[in-house]
Amino acid sequence: MQRLQVLKDSFFGLDAAQQQALLGSAVAAGGILAYLLHRRRQVKSIPVGEGWWGAGERPLSEDEKIYPFKVQTSEEEIQDLHERIDRTRYADPLEDSGFHYGFNSTSLRTVVSYWRHEFDWEKQVAALNQYPHFKTKIEGLDVHFVHVRPPRRDNQRVLPLMLVHGWPGSFYEFYRILPLLTDNQDGVAFEVICPSIPGYGFSEAPRKQGFDSLAAARVFLTLMERLGFSQFYLQGGDWGSLITTNMAQMKPQCVKGLHLNMFTMRKGFKLMLSLMIGPYLPFLVGFTKEDVRRLFPFFEKNVWDILRETGYFHIQATKPDTAGCGVNDSPVGLAAYILEKFSTWTDRRNRELMDGGLDRKFSLDDLLTNVMIYWTTGSIVSSMRFYKENLKSDPDKRVDAKTGIFVPTGLAAFPGELMHCPESWAQIRYRNIYSYTFMPRGGHFAAFEEPELLANDLVQFVKKVEKL
Repeated sequence: MQRLQVLKDSFFGLDAAQQQALLGSAVAAGGILAYLLHRRRQVKSIPVGEGWWGAGERPLSEDEKIYPFKVQTSEEEIQDLHERIDRTRYADPLEDSGFHYGFNSTSLRTVVSYWRHEFDWEKQVAALNQYPHFKTKIEGLDVHFVHVRPPRRDNQRVLPLMLVHGWPGSFYEFYRILPLLTDNQDGVAFEVICPSIPGYGFSEAPRKQGFDSLAAARVFLTLMERLGFSQFYLQGGDWGSLITTNMAQMKPQCVKGLHLNMFTMRKGFKLMLSLMIGPYLPFLVGFTKEDVRRLFPFFEKNVWDILRETGYFHIQATKPDTAGCGVNDSPVGLAAYILEKFSTWTDRRNRELMDGGLDRKFSLDDLLTNVMIYWTTGSIVSSMRFYKENLKSDPDKRVDAKTGIFVPTGLAAFPGELMHCPESWAQIRYRNIYSYTFMPRGGHFAAFEEPELLANDLVQFVKKVEKL
């Protein structure tokens, strides 16, 4: 009150011209501030663009029909797999090395033995076909997707939702969460579309260079439009997070809400300042106690782990075809390459275990089904190329990196994710955060690991957006 009185006395001690000048300056400053706040809140979008990824020249017209699809197998396919498995040459692991050097070959022999003698691919194909599959041609590519409608109930609101996977996952990651989302949740249920990213699984691989997350976003927007949805929700992790974010940037008017279980920060002064101040005065930079616990010491908990876990990233972002030709030819090599990620990215402490802790969150049937989707479609190389296409130039200079996301956003921060992103960092890019949840457990493959936790967080986010 004393300071206010001093300011008041000082103002009225000025002559009329000085008072008028001071008031004019205050009004101007207020106007600039209001303008900056308006610009920050103003919804911006990025160009949708166009593309053609099929072989040869783009035709004058394209078949836009949607066709039913079924996953199939044959005796020849299974026999070829078994013959290749039987010819595998293993290397002996180092003593007491756990999973620190990658997939421990002693444990790998156990997994492969199950794969060869007990795993029933025909049974898993039937499980894959429990939901309706379809294909449609978009920008020259056969795009595969699963489309699941909820049972009809009275007084039930049905909301369209697209779930997008990443690497080295597939649409199969969502099979455990699908029944939770199509079930009635206090009068709300979802009609779910799960596409395969082109070049992954049953979606055709691009024949031309340049197919990145922006191209995938455009393809999936076309898919939703073709299915008759003008507004819908999106959910994604890994590459699915970036693709769905790009979809929200391209057509914010179509995206009612965006829910992510992996999200990253942008480099900048605020990030550097918060890293310096955060451990000591977290409240000054918007950190909670949980943020501090997950982030610090920053180099030990984040930077060194990122370095340990991203060797694959540098290979796939530079020369994917070189490493890809090996894992595309050897089913055991492919299984080791993929399943090692399901070990460490679920829980980094699994590196200490000889078996990688794979059976703590997953069944071998589920893990091998995901591997078989890559193996039977021969899509590991094209899936690896997605890294190269997205990192041909500086990602921070792309149009999507320079544009905020303005649609309602829900963020689920799982403790086992490769790097923690506090809400204060996420707000720099995601301008309309409706919910931010510290998830109690779980890692990178959230829908596969903790379907109930992810489904509950998604539902509560949607209810906030719908104001239910």
